[in-house]
Amino acid sequence: MQIPKPTDDDKDYFRGLVPDHPGVEVKPMFGNLGAFVNGNMFCGLFGKDVGVKLPDGDREALLAEGGGPFGPEERPMAGYVTLPEGWRNRPGEAEPWVRRALHHVGSLPPKVKKPKR
Repeated sequence: MQIPKPTDDDKDYFRGLVPDHPGVEVKPMFGNLGAFVNGNMFCGLFGKDVGVKLPDGDREALLAEGGGPFGPEERPMAGYVTLPEGWRNRPGEAEPWVRRALHHVGSLPPKVKKPKR
């Protein structure tokens, strides 16, 4: 599997979408980026694609808006939807979906780190 690499513009776009919120951190992941709250990823960058983790109803609504699977084509990430690419040229379209993802994932139990061997 070939992991796509984001450009600097892709990374800047992603960072611009991530809300400045307590407990939110952006970390590198396999050459891409992920935005986390309580140790759980709510938004990710995979090449040029930005994906958000949403509850079922919101996920279906975003798919109806033109979103698609997020992650490797042969193994997309369950629960995540890619934001429509055309939204990069329409400021304000993506931010509400990223906030929904933050709210949804922020309501989940914090991720417990596995002890090191």
